[in-house]
Amino acid sequence: MPIEPPVAKKIPHILTSHNDARIDNYHWLRDDERDNPQVLAYLEQENQYAELMLAPLKSQQETLYQEMIARIRQDDSSVPYLKNGYWYQTRFQQGLEYAIIERHLDGLPEQRQVLLDGNERAEGHAYYDQGQVGVSPDQRILAFAEDFVSRGQYQIRFKSLADDKQLAGKQHDEVLENTSGNLVWANDSQTLFYVKQDAETLLPYQVYRHALGTPQSQDVLVYEETDNSFYTSIYKSRSNDYIVIGAWSTVTSEVNLLSANQPTAPVQTFLPRKRGHEYDVEHYQGQFYIRSNKDGVNFGLYQADDGDAASWDVSQWQSLIAARPNVLLEDFTLFRDWLVLEERCEGLIQLRQIHRQHGTEHHIRFDDPTYVTWLGVNAEADSAWLRYGYSSLTRPVTMYEVNMDTQQRRELKQEYVGEQFSAERYRSERVWVTARDGAKVPVSLVYRVDLFKSLAGNPLLVYAYGAYGASMDPDFSSARLSLLDRGFVYAIAHVRGGEELGRDWYEQGRLLNKQNTFNDFIDVTQTLIDQGYGDKSRVFAAGGSAGGLLVAGVINMAPGLFKGAVADVPFVDVVTTMLDESIPLTTGEFDEWGNPAEPEYYHYIKSYSPYDQVQPQSYPNLLVTTGLHDSQVQYWEPAKWVAKLREMKTCRNLLLLCCDMETGHGGKSGRFESYRDLAREYAFLLALA
Repeated sequence: MPIEPPVAKKIPHILTSHNDARIDNYHWLRDDERDNPQVLAYLEQENQYAELMLAPLKSQQETLYQEMIARIRQDDSSVPYLKNGYWYQTRFQQGLEYAIIERHLDGLPEQRQVLLDGNERAEGHAYYDQGQVGVSPDQRILAFAEDFVSRGQYQIRFKSLADDKQLAGKQHDEVLENTSGNLVWANDSQTLFYVKQDAETLLPYQVYRHALGTPQSQDVLVYEETDNSFYTSIYKSRSNDYIVIGAWSTVTSEVNLLSANQPTAPVQTFLPRKRGHEYDVEHYQGQFYIRSNKDGVNFGLYQADDGDAASWDVSQWQSLIAARPNVLLEDFTLFRDWLVLEERCEGLIQLRQIHRQHGTEHHIRFDDPTYVTWLGVNAEADSAWLRYGYSSLTRPVTMYEVNMDTQQRRELKQEYVGEQFSAERYRSERVWVTARDGAKVPVSLVYRVDLFKSLAGNPLLVYAYGAYGASMDPDFSSARLSLLDRGFVYAIAHVRGGEELGRDWYEQGRLLNKQNTFNDFIDVTQTLIDQGYGDKSRVFAAGGSAGGLLVAGVINMAPGLFKGAVADVPFVDVVTTMLDESIPLTTGEFDEWGNPAEPEYYHYIKSYSPYDQVQPQSYPNLLVTTGLHDSQVQYWEPAKWVAKLREMKTCRNLLLLCCDMETGHGGKSGRFESYRDLAREYAFLLALA
């Protein structure tokens, strides 16, 4: 007798905007407090059903999990880096989930000091995540942020490095509550600046000054963001002279400055915000360096004197690197003698070194057809050695350093991925797909050479994200080998909404251009099938969060294209969420999706919102995940979507909802446990393939 799925009760709830009424039969699943017995009971029923349906895959899932963790070095450690006379490193112990942060004085490696043991801190908690960790400039106090709930609500604590004890006030440990985990020390080593969140929306919007040894109630508010479409963060300048307060929205930013040497001095605005102008600021050797899009869609690099505020005006900036239409300046790092640029051209990142005195240039070259590189930890500005990371779909993460004066390069570490791994077994490709409107969409592909059947004999998994200007770079995944070794072709579709082809690529995939993202994904998938990269009867889609929105959208629009799909923590009830400013992150997203309080955006968003567009039709086999404590995509969005799909779909294909009752947006914490969910997803895909 077949196992019947749970059926959510229907309680009609009418939502009316712009004379348009939407009936939401599953609105009752929303519980802001996450303690409604009926809601929790329904989620448990879904979990039990999913567990029963996946039970035949338990052995496969365990095999996959063991494969994945076998590719992780149990006693791994990071490449040490030097900062202020100490070498810092994170280290893992055999079989333990969390990192140990330690350091030693330069030249005294035998005198290692443990700063923080994540395993001790996580003990007794179902979830644990470390936010920022910062050592005071006098090297005596460690400030560290921790989240035990998985909602991005961090507590900041302090620890004496002399006796390894937490600092305490008169009554209890010194703890700063309800922070974003973002912290910066002033140079007096007695003052800490941190970002506080709105208790309801979790929006980071205030910067406070905390004096060691005093209660949080006495902390001084130094900055408050009053526009709820902006997020607030802080960092210390390269020169250590400034604490930089950044206010960031989708298309606009503003920087305010605090003196790190005079922590009670007033905040100064570097350049007042202007809609459409994005910039960020670094300070070094008495000069400000500004990455700005003032002269074009992409960014240029500019310099300004560290004088009075008049010298910071945009009219006084000197151009160092002009904005270019085909090159996106993503990042830069300043050294005493060198300027290093991280630039993206035709979807691939390039690293360029420029001597700051005589202008000599060097490029770091890469051989793979598709890859990712990034600037590493370069804490010492006086150094001639540049650290960077490199990875591709066939090459594990490798850390290098190059002497910028001599161009001598040395490998520092390559990620361990098991004794049996051989890069030569795998091939990566980069192809371009012409979308329906003529746009050329880059696609990164990887497969195992000896298992690839050129006559479209392989199962194909297409992954994409396509939002927020986030570029999905083709990096290495040791876990992905478990799919490739079983014949899967894996494709990353660099669809519009990301920033792979520059800022304009993002602009073409947001607001009233969002439909391009869905069209790109569908067109890429169809073209890959047509070109023989996959068996048309064994094609799968995957994405998470905004990528889950993408997957959910395309299976509404082209359900027959896919045999199955995985949607992790999917953002699917777009209209309802964007109309509700009490939900965390909503107000900061208006420039991404549009504000449905305006009729044009309301109707456009509704036209693709997956929950609103569920239809009576056959849907692919579907595995959906969520977390009860998710602060980014509330659990009730995927829960409601699954309930509505159950009601409307006309097929018997699998529809499973797995709700982790203890975690949030990122799933399980810990370096091993986090692979259990991925093993479940891979087992699901392989069973269908």
